[in-house]
Amino acid sequence: MTEQDTMATPDAARDTSLEAALQSALARRAAPRRPGAISNATMFGWRALLKIKHVPEQLFDVVITPVMFTVMFTYLFGGALAGSTVDYLQFLLPGILAQTVIFTTIYTGVTLNTDISKGIYDRFKSMPIWAPSPLVGAMLGDFLRYTGSSVIVVLIGLLMGFRPEAGLSGVIWSMMLLNLFAFGIGWIFTTLGLLMRTPGTVMTISWIVLMPLTFASNVFVDPATMPGWLQSVVNANPVSHLVTAIRALMAGTANLGLLVKSLLMPAAITVIFAPLAMVLYHRPR
Repeated sequence: MTEQDTMATPDAARDTSLEAALQSALARRAAPRRPGAISNATMFGWRALLKIKHVPEQLFDVVITPVMFTVMFTYLFGGALAGSTVDYLQFLLPGILAQTVIFTTIYTGVTLNTDISKGIYDRFKSMPIWAPSPLVGAMLGDFLRYTGSSVIVVLIGLLMGFRPEAGLSGVIWSMMLLNLFAFGIGWIFTTLGLLMRTPGTVMTISWIVLMPLTFASNVFVDPATMPGWLQSVVNANPVSHLVTAIRALMAGTANLGLLVKSLLMPAAITVIFAPLAMVLYHRPR
């Protein structure tokens, strides 16, 4: 046996021993179970919350806008429209609650478009996860925005004299209804986020959609004071149905018909725009 063979034998034996140990260690462990759809979606929802933690200025509009609209409209128009700011606040606050949450849904598309422009969603598409989870999870994370906006509006209203007749339960049910409504219409802005090239464009188009939808409704005044043609528009507006349902929940007079009517439009939007958003999400870029 040559000196070279003598030196090679211990190395070969050691390599064989390491390989056997590695195979033994791997053989004793079962392959990890792949996370399901719910786990995937909630993980991306948690990612959305972490983004807010690291970029807290995202909450600026969520905090400032509800305060501004509630205080400004109550004290500017309350005396003229209802003869009393307190009386007008009882009518106005459910509408402002709906308007604030609906405006907050814009950020679903804006943040999505921002992430796409950075290329991170290309990485998500290559991962072995439930395909819709990055989109669904981001929208689940936005529930924090919706709930936060709702809580701020209610707290400001309570300080100003608003008193819901149904108490805390009416407020909680109203927030749950708003979250469902916002999740539905959020698919519109998710689609816009996938279609547009820049976050600024998503923001501009979203405001063009939402401004007439919220102002041509029963948020600020009773439609009975409007011209007949405008009453028809307002009464057909899904935002009006939502606000009517919230007022009924706050007053303790809601019924199943009102709730179903308020959710028909977001349900239809989800059926149409959720599949469309998935097609756009998986298209080559």
